[in-house]
Order: sequence, then structure tokens, then C-alpha cells
Amino acid sequence: MKTPLPVLILACLTCVIALFIVPVETAPAAPAYQRTLERYTVPDVTLINQDGKKVKFSALVNSGKPVVVDFIYGTCTTICPVLSAGYTNFQRKLGADTRSVQLISISIDPENDTPAVMRKYLKNYRSQPGWDFLTGSRGDIDRVMRAFNAYIPNKMDHYPIMFLKAPGDEQWVRIYGLIGTSDFLKEYKLAVQK
Repeated sequence: MKTPLPVLILACLTCVIALFIVPVETAPAAPAYQRTLERYTVPDVTLINQDGKKVKFSALVNSGKPVVVDFIYGTCTTICPVLSAGYTNFQRKLGADTRSVQLISISIDPENDTPAVMRKYLKNYRSQPGWDFLTGSRGDIDRVMRAFNAYIPNKMDHYPIMFLKAPGDEQWVRIYGLIGTSDFLKEYKLAVQK
């Protein structure tokens, strides 16, 4: 069976064109998050943890351990589960060393996030020692959000944001955007080993 002449011509033209196409190198993908260094003044407020205990927020942040802070709420179905899964994976990677880092989730829905709700939330994410979920009065929660330049008047408009700080350091690493576990570990190491 003979191949028709137009098909042969098209095949030859395709081969000739392919010889002149230069492969384009693509640049590495930019991270899906933004990293900045910031200075924050941590407010001296008393919050309530998942066990119903009063906690001085400034004392927890300045406990001599590396600190990671995020803002979530217990009934969130969008950003919060991703941030909390990041904390879970981070703790899993730390292994038995989970108490060496202070993870803090601060409720942006203090009217509904009671200690019982927060305990259940942490249980659902298989939290280990070293991860505290804090609530408090609306005024104190707003003060903390404003201190971290993360204030939102409506919980539905909250940000995918996380903050890291090494002990004794005055600078915070502000991570805006959703971050994978390997990038979380990389940013954590950069923050505490500088």
C-alpha cells in the first residue's frame, strides 16, 4: 500500500520544523508562599488553652523554644485544615522531639472555640505535646491578631499565614500562603539556625 504524496510531504515538513524548534528551559517554580522578616510586639494578654488553663501569651512565646504561630478556628473547612495538617506533619517529622518546639494555634472564633472544641480539634489532628490551641476574649484575640498584622474582622476572610521565631530572636519569619511540609521544615531550620 502506497502512502499518499500529501501525507509524505506533511511528515517531511513536520520533521524539518522539529529540527528548528529549540527547547525552552523553564525557570524553577517560585514558592507558593511569600516569606518576609518582621518585628512584632507581642501583647501581654492572658489566653485560655485547650485544657481550660490560663496562659500568658508573651510567656509562651518567650519560653526559650522556637515558636510557630498560626490563626485558625475549630469549624473552618478551608485554610485551617491545611495549616493544621502542616503542624501535624511537622510534629511527625520531629518525632520524639515535639516538646522542643512550641506550636501555637490562636482561635479567631473565640465565641465558639471553647476548650472542649479545641481539645477535640487537636485530637482530630493527632497533635502531640508542644502544640497548644488558645482562645480568649474577643478583645484579647483582636489584640494578638493586630500585633501580628493579621487582623480580620470576619473569620471567613482569614489568611493562610504562619509565623516562626527562634528563641531570643526579635525577628519573626512571616509565611504568607500555604506551605508544604518540606518547605515548612526548611523555613523552620532557616529561622532557628541563623
